[in-house]
Amino acid sequence: MQIGMIGLGKMGGSMALRLLRTGHDVVGFDLDESLTRPLIDDGLNGTVSAEALVRHVIAPRHIWMMVPAGDVVDAVIAELLPHLSEGDTLIDGGNSDYRNTLRRRDELAPHGIELVDVGTSGGVWGLELGYCMMVGGSKAAVERLQPALDSLAGDEGEWSHVGPTGAGHFVKMVHNGIEYGIMQAYAEGFALLREKEEFDLDLHAVAELWRHGSVIRSWLLDLTAELLDEDPRLEGIAPYVPDSGEGRWTVREAIDLNVAAPVITTALLQRIQSRDETSFAFRMLAGMRRQFGGHAVRKL
Repeated sequence: MQIGMIGLGKMGGSMALRLLRTGHDVVGFDLDESLTRPLIDDGLNGTVSAEALVRHVIAPRHIWMMVPAGDVVDAVIAELLPHLSEGDTLIDGGNSDYRNTLRRRDELAPHGIELVDVGTSGGVWGLELGYCMMVGGSKAAVERLQPALDSLAGDEGEWSHVGPTGAGHFVKMVHNGIEYGIMQAYAEGFALLREKEEFDLDLHAVAELWRHGSVIRSWLLDLTAELLDEDPRLEGIAPYVPDSGEGRWTVREAIDLNVAAPVITTALLQRIQSRDETSFAFRMLAGMRRQFGGHAVRKL
């Protein structure tokens, strides 16, 4: 099928390339022309603007947006809308807040334009291994996208129509919240192993051992083993952990729904804590210990 792809960065470019490799007609645009040029050699029909992309895609159009969540999505939709026709479908494959997805669905509906949300997992490995896609939208719109979704999933990925518009981003939000908790557990466990200096444990060897047959084996553990093989002491990595929003939204939703999610919440707070090099709270704790117990404090 023919797909318009807006946003040809790390994820969007890889998805466009996978679609091209499996025989689809992809029309692409990115503000950064250097991202478009290499894909043209692989068969991409590159355009110079979002408006030009709409002109090149045959109606009823399927235009896939792989741009950062938030205002950028709204800006792209606003740029596209005057040039779209009734019956066209926009696909948001980024990590948008599902509440924004519901709002955008309602804003597009009077124009006869459908919005499909695709929570996409697979990262930089998706090009070769396929993507896991959590799809929200009407049955008819998702069925029309099936050829592209099948190609993006491939043999090792998977996709599922999880519910109406908004459901895809909601399921991906919870997926990423769970990811926070799993990563935090691995990080704490390996930190504990490292601190037991008397055993002089080989962390890479332990990770490799756990990868085979243990109940905590996972793809994240596979990647952890690779990391420890490349940089056993992690000397090239600063202890600063960003979060891209989904963990916060998951915690917010847990509070709104009165569902206890202590592991995901703590994992999010640990990421926030990692960025505070001069934490007032920890200085306060050290000061209180000195006050009641006479314990020494370290000076900055």
